[in-house]
Amino acid sequence: MKTETTPSSTVPSTTLSVVLVEDDPSLRDILSTWIQEAEGFRCLGVFPDTESATARMPQLRPDVAIVDINLPGLSGIECVRALKPRIPATQFVMLTVYEDSNHIFDALAAGATGYLIKTTPREALITALLEVHGGGSPMSSTIARKVVQSLQHARPASRPTDELSKRENEVLALLAQGYLYKEIADTMGIGIQTVNTYIRRIYEKLHVHSRGQAVAIYANLPHPKSS
Repeated sequence: MKTETTPSSTVPSTTLSVVLVEDDPSLRDILSTWIQEAEGFRCLGVFPDTESATARMPQLRPDVAIVDINLPGLSGIECVRALKPRIPATQFVMLTVYEDSNHIFDALAAGATGYLIKTTPREALITALLEVHGGGSPMSSTIARKVVQSLQHARPASRPTDELSKRENEVLALLAQGYLYKEIADTMGIGIQTVNTYIRRIYEKLHVHSRGQAVAIYANLPHPKSS
């Protein structure tokens, strides 16, 4: 199928220009028709693969590009990765049958700002294009749920001091400020023996043997070796 293009200079500034990269001819025709018939939209071009898209899209500079993730040859993710640095103002929306988190995050890392499944209805698609052009990151509900689940299951980077209790962190903070053991006891309203107990636990949990090492970890610095 030949590429259908209209020079971007003829498109009114109020019109949202869109390019399609989709290898399925029937879906390509449906999507281009939806866009052409939507008020305030213009389909600048349609491409069946990454190679033709990367050759022509930099000249078209659309507002939004809809890219199928499963293209023949180079994937849609590779298409976005190649084009985003060349046309940074263009927003890329992936259109796909894949809902696994690996494809989602690979696409987002490549530069995509939206991720929709191919069964997305016409009105939802048009709304998503407006949303991404306005600065949003539209995702089908099932895709968004996958992203949330992946983030919930990911272990955040932690610091050694996260293993300390609230009171132990308070003691360590005072140690870092140069407080003496008695001053810590007075400030916290506890006895010296209790302070000693907290400090012993802090050393055990941080796997250190001195105040200097403990304070270095608190300050997120390389801690000195024990003397």
